[in-house]
Amino acid sequence: MEPLPLGAKTRMGFPYSPDFPKAMAMTQTITLRRPDDFHLHLRDGAMLQAVLPETTRDFDRALIMPNLVPPVVTAAQAAAYHARIISALPAGSTFKPLMTLYLTEDTDPADLARAHAEGIAIAVKLYPAGATTNSHSGVHNFDKVRGALEKMAEIGMPLCTHGEVTDSDIDIFDREAVFIDRVLEPIRRATPGLRVVMEHVTTRNAVSYVRSADADLAATITTHHLIINRNHILAGGIKPHYYCLPVAKRETHRLALVEAATSGDARFFLGTDSAPHTDENKLLPCGCAGCFTATNTMSCLAEVFEREGALDKLEGFVALHGAAHYGLPTNSGTLTLVKSDTPVTFPDHIETGVGPVTVFNPGFPLHWRVQD
Repeated sequence: MEPLPLGAKTRMGFPYSPDFPKAMAMTQTITLRRPDDFHLHLRDGAMLQAVLPETTRDFDRALIMPNLVPPVVTAAQAAAYHARIISALPAGSTFKPLMTLYLTEDTDPADLARAHAEGIAIAVKLYPAGATTNSHSGVHNFDKVRGALEKMAEIGMPLCTHGEVTDSDIDIFDREAVFIDRVLEPIRRATPGLRVVMEHVTTRNAVSYVRSADADLAATITTHHLIINRNHILAGGIKPHYYCLPVAKRETHRLALVEAATSGDARFFLGTDSAPHTDENKLLPCGCAGCFTATNTMSCLAEVFEREGALDKLEGFVALHGAAHYGLPTNSGTLTLVKSDTPVTFPDHIETGVGPVTVFNPGFPLHWRVQD
C-alpha cells in the first residue's frame, strides 16, 4: 500500500501541512526509558524461538498472553511457560517476561492468588469464548468467574480484557461498544476495587469510557490500530496481513486512539498485541487474525507521535504509564531513536521453523530507527 503524495491533504489518514517537513527536521534524536509492551504474543516452540528476539531488541519487559494450546491456566503452567521463554532468550538478554493466567470458568481463586503472591503471574486475561485466536476455552457464563474476580479485587491483581462480545447477532464492528455496556460495566459495578485494563481498544467509545471511569481502569493501544482503519483491510482488495481482532474500525475511531495515545493521559499505554502467524495460516480461506509489529513498533510509533507534534509524550506511552498502572518500577536503561532523511528498511518477513511471518507494513516511509 503506497502513501499518498506529500502535497495531499492527508497521508495514510494523517493530517498533512506544508510546514510538516520543517517540523520533522527540528528533532533528530530522542532518548527514552527502555519501553514495555503490555500485550504480547510469543506463541511457543519454534515460533517462540524466532520471534522473541524481535521484542527483546527494543523492550525490557512484556506482558505475555496465555492463549497457547492448551492455555496457560494455572500457576504451574505459567511458571513452566516462563521457563521456556527464559531459555529462548538471546545470549546476554535481561528481558523480563511478565506472565498472565487465562481465565476460565474453572479457574481456582486460590491458585490464582498463589500465582500473584509468588510473583509467577501479575495479571489474569479474560477472553470471551470464541472472541479471537485460541479463545475457545474462554468465558461463556460470567457468573461462573465471580469468585475469581472477587479474589482478584481483594489482592489487587489486574484483569486484562479482550473487550468484545461474540453474539452472532452483533455486528463485528460493534462488538467492543456492546462489550462495555453488557459485560464490562456490570463486572466493574459488581466487583468494587477490581483493577481492569481494556486491552487493544479500537473505538472512541472505549476511549471515552476509560476517561469517564476511576483510576482502576486503563487501556492499552496497539501500534497497528494507531495506523490502519478498516479501509486498509478492505478497500481495493482484502489485505490479510492487516486483519486483526478486534478488527480496525472507521477513521474517526483511529483518530480518537491517536489523540488518546499522544495526549499524555496516563490511563493509556502501549500494548502492541504483536501476534505472529505464519503466512500460510494468514492466507487461508479462513485466515488467522493478528498483525506482527514487534520488529518495527518503535519506528512506527515515533512517526505517529511526531506527526502529532507529541514526541515529548512518547516516553510516557511506552515506558511510564503502563509500569505505573501495574505497580512496577520504570526500566533503568534507555533507548535512543534517531531520524534520518533516508527511510529505514525492515525485513518483509521473519523466518521461523514453522514458516515465514510477515512483518507489519505501515504503508508510509519510516524515518526513525532505534540506535544500535
